[in-house]
Amino acid sequence: MVSLPRLVVAAPASGHGKTTVATGLMAALAESGLAVSGHKVGPDYIDPGYHALATGRPGRNLDPVLCGEDLMVPLLRHGAAGADIAVVEGVMGLYDGRGGTEEGSTAHVARLIGAPVILVVDASAQGRSVAALAAGFAAYDRRIRLGGVVLNRVGSDRHEQMLRVALGDIGMPVLGALRRHDAVAAPSRHLGLVPAAERRPAAVQAIRALALLVRGAVDLDAVVALARTAGALTRAAWSPPSRCAGPARTARPVVAVAGGSAFTFGYAETTELLAAAGADVATVDPLRDETLPSRTAALVIGGGFPEQYGSELSANERLRREVARFAAAGLPVIAECAGLLYLARQLDGRPMCGVLPTAARMTGRLTLGYRDAVAAADSVLGPAGLTVRGHEFHRTTVTPASSATPAWDLAGRREGFVRRAVHASYLHLHWAGRPEIAARLVGAAAGAAA
Repeated sequence: MVSLPRLVVAAPASGHGKTTVATGLMAALAESGLAVSGHKVGPDYIDPGYHALATGRPGRNLDPVLCGEDLMVPLLRHGAAGADIAVVEGVMGLYDGRGGTEEGSTAHVARLIGAPVILVVDASAQGRSVAALAAGFAAYDRRIRLGGVVLNRVGSDRHEQMLRVALGDIGMPVLGALRRHDAVAAPSRHLGLVPAAERRPAAVQAIRALALLVRGAVDLDAVVALARTAGALTRAAWSPPSRCAGPARTARPVVAVAGGSAFTFGYAETTELLAAAGADVATVDPLRDETLPSRTAALVIGGGFPEQYGSELSANERLRREVARFAAAGLPVIAECAGLLYLARQLDGRPMCGVLPTAARMTGRLTLGYRDAVAAADSVLGPAGLTVRGHEFHRTTVTPASSATPAWDLAGRREGFVRRAVHASYLHLHWAGRPEIAARLVGAAAGAAA
C-alpha cells in the first residue's frame, strides 16, 4: 500500500477553465517546493505538454478506454513515482464519457484512482445558482467525492462574496476565486490549444503567469490538505515489460521516433516500452534533420499538426527521400495520423515521402472519437485479428482511405495501409494497453539490424 496525495480537477462542461486551473495549480505547487506529477484524463496530447512545463516531469494520460480500468492506478503510480502530489486534469464535463456513458469520463477515472474532485465553475454569469449547480454535481453520483469548488472568471468583490455565501449555505468549500484573466489565455487551434512545443518561450511565460494567478487566488494549503485525504493505493506501479529471454543480441537496435514541432502527439510510455523491449530510442525532427539517426532500424511517426508545417516538411527533401528508401528496403515503420500524412504522396498539394499511394488534404470536418478496431492483416504492429481500442482526432482526409491490404477493420470500414513493413493509419493507440506492439517492433528492428 502506498500513500499518494492526489486530486482531480473537473468542471461542469468544457470551457469552464479546467486547463487554466489545473496547469496553474501544478505550476504553483511546484514553485512551492513540491514534486508534482501532472496527468490528463483521456487521449489528449496537448494539455500534457503544458503540464510538463508546469511540473518539470513528463505529462501523463489516464485513459481507461484505451488502456483498461485495471491500469489506471498502476499508470498513475508509475507516472507519479517520487512525486509529493498528483494533479489530474479532467476531460469535458465531470460525468461526460464515451457515447453518453460513464466510460472514460473524469468521474470514472476519479473513482478508479480514489481521488477527491475539485470542480472549476465559470461563475461569470451566475449568482446563487452556483450552489444549485455544485449541489447537483455532488449528489449525482455519491461514489464521487466533491471536495470543493474553484470559482473562475469572477467579476468583482461583491460577486465573489455572493458566490461564497451561496456555496457556504450548502456546506461546499470554496478553495479559490479567480478573476477574469484573458491575458494569460493560450492560443487555440482547431483541435484545442496550440501545443507547448510549438511555442515554448511563450508557453513558459504563460505557465509562470498561471502560477502567479493561482497562487494569489487559490488556497494552496487547503488544496494539498484535500489531496492528502485520498486513501492508500494497493495496486503496484506499472512498469514496461522487459524483452523476453532469447538469443543474445550484440547491439540494441535503434528505433527513431519523430519529434519536433510537427509531431507532438505521443505518450511517454511509448518510448519507455521501446527501451524496455531492447531498443535505443532516438528522436528525429522532420522539420530540421536531413537524415535518420545513425543505425536506425525502425521508425515510429506519431501524431501532430503536419498540415501547419507542410511547406517545411516538403522542403526537407533529403529526409523525405531517405524515409522513402528506408520503407522501400522493407524496414519497419509505424505511422499514426500525422505520420500517415507524412508518408503520403502529397499533403495539400505539397510533395511528402511518397511511401503510400494516397494523397492527403485538410478539410473542414472534424473526425473525433474512440474506435474498436481489428487488425486486417499481419503487420509489424501485430497479427491479423488483433483487437484494439484506438482514437481518431483529425481534420484531414486521405484518398484513397486504405490500400488493398488495410491496417484496420473498423466495424466494416477499411482504414489505413499495410505495405511491406509499413503500418500506417489514422488510429492513435496507447501502447501501455498493448505492450506487445513495442516488443514486436523491436524484434523486427533487431532482425533488420542483423
